[in-house]
Amino acid sequence: MLTSTSVYLDHAATTPVLDEVVEVVARTMRQVGNASSLHGPGREARRVVEESRERVAEALRVRPSEVIFTSGGTESDNIAVKGTYAARLHGPDGLRRDRLVVSGVEHHAVLDSVEHLVRAHGARVTWVEPDAEGLVTPQAFATALEADGGPENVAVASVMWANNEVGTVQPVPELAALARAHGIPFHSDAVQALGQVPVDLSTVDLGVITGHKIGGPLGVGVLTAGRDQKPVPLTHGGGQERQLRSGTLDTPGIAGLAEAVAHAAEHQASHARHLSVLRDSLIQGALAIDDAIRVSGRWSPGDVTGRLPGNVHLRVADCEGDSLLYLLDAAGIACSTGSACRAGVPRPSHVLLAMGVPEREAVGALRLTLGHGSSQADVDAFLAALPAALERARRAHAASRSRV
Repeated sequence: MLTSTSVYLDHAATTPVLDEVVEVVARTMRQVGNASSLHGPGREARRVVEESRERVAEALRVRPSEVIFTSGGTESDNIAVKGTYAARLHGPDGLRRDRLVVSGVEHHAVLDSVEHLVRAHGARVTWVEPDAEGLVTPQAFATALEADGGPENVAVASVMWANNEVGTVQPVPELAALARAHGIPFHSDAVQALGQVPVDLSTVDLGVITGHKIGGPLGVGVLTAGRDQKPVPLTHGGGQERQLRSGTLDTPGIAGLAEAVAHAAEHQASHARHLSVLRDSLIQGALAIDDAIRVSGRWSPGDVTGRLPGNVHLRVADCEGDSLLYLLDAAGIACSTGSACRAGVPRPSHVLLAMGVPEREAVGALRLTLGHGSSQADVDAFLAALPAALERARRAHAASRSRV
């Protein structure tokens, strides 16, 4: 639980678990049973899993048979990218499909999977660079498909639904249609998008969501895989989840995930309206405080389609993002400089660099993300703490520069 003086503005890293999810998980944890067992308790656990699968499928607009339960977004992305590459590398037509088409702003769960395939298996990559707002345009994506030998040698294409750092929402259905026209499986990480913008994973071949970004439990997520998709599994054992993800199913976690996914889908529109008002208030307040602050990504007041409603990404001149983070944290404001999965890594965001932001500007990044429970009081507290943090961070930056 947050302390009474804490303001939590890092919902993109993880968000508080919904009360109804806690109740579902606690109730299910009191029931014994392995969903792979054939006796009564096992069948009851299986019933919970399959009913949860149906709820998740309905919310994501896919078939229940296409829902694969995993430990979260990272595992799902790994299965989708590595497994599909392995499945399609040597096709029955004799073609070698050793190329991946991937946006330059992906989460590291995708980027590091791609880099592994390059190092360990000689894969080739065509990077699709975004525009200055972080948008992957259909034109750029189509050009990448046609590059380096053409679409016939592409094993899989991947573009995230919405960026986890700067909040730009991608035209995923249109990009997926371009890939499908060439018979190329299209994968999209929708971890940040679900609950904030409409998400229809039937438009992609492989989709990814996770529980802890939408008020669900940590450690449980979903890979949606079309019935014609057969990635090579990364783990082997009991053959659970279409033999794509062996291991004893986390029945309580899955039940809690289903509750959170259903809640996210049902309340998406009203949630987006609420968050966008707070987001715009935060951005406009920050810009009024300091005219050297810049907003990263796409933004126009009231927009709930081009940018995630709960995402604010600011670049501050003559500051280090880490300094701002620690100073704000000391003032009771929890935020981040970028993806929590790369916390502590002292280098500029690959997302900002891909967008063409100079490295000297990229180091001054600050990400503030809103979620359920966020209020105008949180925004006001951040804006009240910002001027002093900016002053001290700039003094520290100037002092460090003078010593160089």
